[in-house]
Amino acid sequence: MAERGRGRCPECGSAALVEDAHYAQQQLVCAACGCVLAEGLLTTTYTEEQHLREVAYSQSTGQKEELSRCMQRGIRRVQDLCKVLQLPSVFEETAVSYFQRALQHPAFHLVSLEKKELLGGCCVFVTCRQHSWPLTMGTICSLLYAKQELFASVYLSVQKELGISVPALSLADLVKTHLSSFRLFQRAEDVPAPFAEDKERMVARTLQVVELASETWLVTGRHPVPIVTAAVFLSWQSLRPAARLACTLARFCKVAGTDLPPPAHLRLKELHEILLRMASQLAWLRVFGLDKRTVVKHLGDLLQHRLVLLKNAFCLEGAEEQRVEARGEGSAGPPPPAAGAGQEEEGCPSGGKHKCDSSRRPLLPPCLIKPRKRLRTAAPSESDAALTGDEPISDSEIEQYLRGPQEIRAFRKAKAWQ
Repeated sequence: MAERGRGRCPECGSAALVEDAHYAQQQLVCAACGCVLAEGLLTTTYTEEQHLREVAYSQSTGQKEELSRCMQRGIRRVQDLCKVLQLPSVFEETAVSYFQRALQHPAFHLVSLEKKELLGGCCVFVTCRQHSWPLTMGTICSLLYAKQELFASVYLSVQKELGISVPALSLADLVKTHLSSFRLFQRAEDVPAPFAEDKERMVARTLQVVELASETWLVTGRHPVPIVTAAVFLSWQSLRPAARLACTLARFCKVAGTDLPPPAHLRLKELHEILLRMASQLAWLRVFGLDKRTVVKHLGDLLQHRLVLLKNAFCLEGAEEQRVEARGEGSAGPPPPAAGAGQEEEGCPSGGKHKCDSSRRPLLPPCLIKPRKRLRTAAPSESDAALTGDEPISDSEIEQYLRGPQEIRAFRKAKAWQ
């Protein structure tokens, strides 16, 4: 029932006149006394209201007030998703408005039903990003039982067609959100005491490890969740190393009740290599002979001095090239110093400064240090190398057969005499 804005009841004088918006019963009724003012003469168009003539439903404005079943199911799906995520009511209203705009857009009229069902999740994800609410795409996909590739394609389409600007989620917010899903940091009763850890300490240490990974090119162009998972594991081990060094990454994720991303092992290996290079620059750690397991014990010291240690453990790309060129040009110069001549140089091992420089490598992204192997093309056999007449003709050879303007005129004159 919808309330009319004008007119009064002739019986009681009340202005609370209501009518059925969906034309279930074509009656105009007073809400105060129940008097039926009109029946079968309801009009909703401006041109017909003055004459009180009946209007077909397809020509009235009431048709626009009815929502399709697809729209109603989508709105309920968006509302339920917002309730599960415990989002504020403002988020829910914004997500519903985005969903209505998307479903009415011509670009989404002929898409598959599976993509239409993901529109609601994309609108909720866009709303959370715009309000700086930490929410990952993996969380939405797990709630909707959707593939991340398909969800990402629909999300990009919504962002493009509706012209919505979505800010990127910072790594700090992502770390806090990801740590909330670990049972080890929720003080659950069934978690063993050696595995439980304070969440605030874990957030602070994990943020430092993620910043280290960002400074060493381990984050650029990669999915953040495997890196954050590896950083959480290293931070968790470093806070109580005596009881946790024997625990593996797979067992840690199983006890924490979270999924183990396949690339997390590779990210953990890369972090171990960075930490070992940094530990080689500290004199009091060099004597221990650290490996990838024992270096975690000194993670706090390495993070505290990470700027200086990174500068000493790695060299700039330009400095590396200059050093190689200088070595080639100065081959005829004086002989290199003795092995013990540079022992007192800063940040160099007992082998001297020359040995230290040779062990340093440029701080480059992993894709440049270990590029993917290219498939080698097999050498042509003797039978393939033989000329068959079907070989492709090069452009330079084709140009030899093309006639210029003068050649064309001379050819026409010669042909006319034949």
